[in-house]
Amino acid sequence: MAKQSELGSFLRARRAATSPDDVGLRSLGPRRVPGLRRDEVAQLAGVSVDYYTRLEQGRETHPSAQVLDALAHVLGMSPEERRHTYSLAQLAWTPPLPSARAPMDASLVGLMNAWPDAACFVLDPVLDILEMNPLARRLFTPFRSTENLVAMVFLDPAGPRFYTDWQRAASSCVANLRATADVHVGASRREELIRTLRAGSDAFAQLWSAHDVKPKTHDSKELFHPAVGAITVQFDALEVSAMPGHQLVVYRAEPAGVSGRRLRALAEADPASLSAASSSSWTSDRAVSTPSTDPASSRVVLGAAGEQ
Repeated sequence: MAKQSELGSFLRARRAATSPDDVGLRSLGPRRVPGLRRDEVAQLAGVSVDYYTRLEQGRETHPSAQVLDALAHVLGMSPEERRHTYSLAQLAWTPPLPSARAPMDASLVGLMNAWPDAACFVLDPVLDILEMNPLARRLFTPFRSTENLVAMVFLDPAGPRFYTDWQRAASSCVANLRATADVHVGASRREELIRTLRAGSDAFAQLWSAHDVKPKTHDSKELFHPAVGAITVQFDALEVSAMPGHQLVVYRAEPAGVSGRRLRALAEADPASLSAASSSSWTSDRAVSTPSTDPASSRVVLGAAGEQ
């Protein structure tokens, strides 16, 4: 009941902070209370006055997500306030996936660029890469496209070579994508991505059907860039509070170690020379190890074609 009492207090505070002008209502002279009246909120949200009154008084204990969304819209709540409302109502909040990419937070871009010795990039809930700092762009030069991290792992010929332990990288990537299903389940972008990946990669289809769920947090990765060789990085995936459902991923290495020196060499290299090195080393007509499945063991394995 304590949560419901807090929900009622929060709704009252938001109602008091919302003026009639904010919702397109004409204000007919002075009001006895600040903000909107209960009957105005109820009418705009499409619920009865009695129901809304019980919500504010903590006597209604199970508001639906549809009701909370309607109230959040009427009261002009920010994404953070919407999430808080859902928490008070003990419901899981699923922020809407925008139809178009929102502009990147300028302070986040500045933070990424302030770490020149770390490769930083931002992932949205379907693991599209929205932004990279200069070192991340240099690190990913072997890939034809850096639009989506899962597609890079499964559909790009560079994937099995770039990720030295491809099986581990592939399993982790799919489990992370599964972990965001509660954020944007049924979103058209997700459905389109899953269809493309299942059609283009038997390995992805097999891993996806396993339903393993594990969000990306922190671990180590073994990478290979044709311009500098093998690199061992520690990575951290951090939630971006200003962009719900998004992650800031940071690849870093010990500065004094071999991997740190190789990352620094990438940071200082000319991007054109890195692209040329990738093209000459990993040409499309050369045999490439590609993901495949072993039907006998149901394990994902790498084919043996070409050099490893």
